[in-house]
Amino acid sequence: MSATRRPLVTLMLGAVGIVYGDIGTSVLYALKQVFSAGNLSLSPDHVYGVLSLLFWMVTLIVTLKYVVLVLRADNKGEGGTLAMLALASQAVVNRPRLRRILFAIGVFGAALFYGDGIITPAISVLSAIEGLTLVAPWSAPYIVPATLGVLLALFMVQRRGTEGIGRYFGPVMLLWFVVIGALGLGQILVHPQVVWAVMPVYAIRFVAQQPGTAFMLLGVLVLCVTGVEALYADLGHFGRRPIRLAWAALVMPALTLSYFGQGAVLLADPSALRSPFYLMAPEAARVPLVLLATACTVIASQALISGAFSLTKQAIQLGYLPRLHLQHTSTVHAGQIYIPFINWTLFVAVAGAVLFFRSSDALAAAYGVAVCGLMLITTIMLFFVMVYRWKTSMVPVAILVCLLLLLDLLLSASAAMKIPTGGWFPLVCALIIFVLMRTWHQGRIALLRARHAGAVELSGLVSQALMSSTTRVKGIAVFFTAHPRRAPGALLHNIKHNKVLHEFNLFVTVQFQEEPWVPQESRVVLTALGNQCFEVIINYGFKDDPDIPRELAGIRDQGFDVSTMPTSYFLGRDAVIAGAGPTPQPKWRKRLFVHMHRNAAEVAGFMKLPKNATVELGGIVEI
Repeated sequence: MSATRRPLVTLMLGAVGIVYGDIGTSVLYALKQVFSAGNLSLSPDHVYGVLSLLFWMVTLIVTLKYVVLVLRADNKGEGGTLAMLALASQAVVNRPRLRRILFAIGVFGAALFYGDGIITPAISVLSAIEGLTLVAPWSAPYIVPATLGVLLALFMVQRRGTEGIGRYFGPVMLLWFVVIGALGLGQILVHPQVVWAVMPVYAIRFVAQQPGTAFMLLGVLVLCVTGVEALYADLGHFGRRPIRLAWAALVMPALTLSYFGQGAVLLADPSALRSPFYLMAPEAARVPLVLLATACTVIASQALISGAFSLTKQAIQLGYLPRLHLQHTSTVHAGQIYIPFINWTLFVAVAGAVLFFRSSDALAAAYGVAVCGLMLITTIMLFFVMVYRWKTSMVPVAILVCLLLLLDLLLSASAAMKIPTGGWFPLVCALIIFVLMRTWHQGRIALLRARHAGAVELSGLVSQALMSSTTRVKGIAVFFTAHPRRAPGALLHNIKHNKVLHEFNLFVTVQFQEEPWVPQESRVVLTALGNQCFEVIINYGFKDDPDIPRELAGIRDQGFDVSTMPTSYFLGRDAVIAGAGPTPQPKWRKRLFVHMHRNAAEVAGFMKLPKNATVELGGIVEI
């Protein structure tokens, strides 16, 4: 059922469970890290100043930038880094140089998402389980093993999908926001003066009195907005209105109450800095609160893992990652997928982060660099969407975007100070992924050019084959070609070695468009070439599921029927070697592409071709 057809309350509950898991569990560690990193005394001026900075950062970044502005930039109802990239690139389609730059920036943003995805499950689960040390100090040596156990269980259940347990995400997170809001409210009632921190004058005064400290704290305060990209990434699942209403009616008030309640605790007892969140609760309620927090951090991590699967699928279909083995975990929701390679690679990286940093305090020093970079990239692409796609007047857009860019640059510059103390970790991970994505994209272009250079005209080859002794046999042959009107290598090999041509020949080109979905009625473009040969162009969006037999079965008025006639699918699977080809890439990147190409998943499975009717023919291509 689409988002627009489900009840609003159901969509809001789903948004609470999926969209706001990460930002909702930031209350576990964000405020503690701010005061610890700044070595600030817990005087009223400092507490009010930090709370005011935190409140207005959430208001400007989450409410103004994402909830009000970014959610408007939907790509046929879909959101996310690559959806925004597609919008921006389409907006500047007549400026090829600028378009290439935007693609490079957008792909790096996608790589940063993976880098953030490594730190988020590690710090979230670790910070939740660390709460056990308050009620059982003897448990300290077991915190890291317990965290790894929870994470292993989380990644092991991915192959089963989230359809069964996903229905509980919303109610559990709803309970979480009610609990943290109630705990915060209880402390605020004890120290009601803390609510004055909502006034921006306290933030301004803090910055004016301690500008250096305030700048340094920006990179730590970003912890309170981690997960903000999920608002945009999950736009297609829930729609703009439910996400906005859930934020305004529940999430923002609960977060504000929780942070201000922690501030009240710190004012009453400075020693509570060791865990201000858990110390808001009565002692008898702390163990249940740890269990609830652990469940919620698992939910937050689940949402990010699912997002990594979805982003990977989009990157594959846009040509930035090689084909990977993909499993659908739901017969109802096409978007619920499982990619084993991504799942276990992510687990190894997350477990490595836990073992290397060993505490949420240390992980906090690594957190924020990738988030700030991704927010900066989103602002840059939003500018081009607003100016070139929405045709908004340049002056107001420039003023607004300059303000947002200034904030993003300040956050990024402050977060960059954390690079020596751990911020390098997600950044290195993102750079590695970026190199892989760029290598694959450029290598594919080089491979297509090499194949095109040696290709012959399709119509001429067919005419020549019909005039020769080539035998025509009954049935349908489906040949795949990257270049329309050019003869695919599999056809050349079939004519040369088997000396046959089928009764009906379909030359299929699969194209992935820079939009999430292509309507069924617009997917197939058929052109008759004569002699019962047809050119078939099949268009998919970057979130569509390719199924070639299904698309071809819809062609019924050309004298053939794929669903009833014997059909053979011929694939070209060339062996690629790194040689002295025309590609301007260094030798090591050519070898890397060759390795990625060799280990890519089979085309037949990716296109859902029947195994017993698929033939692979190929040669050697040098790049």
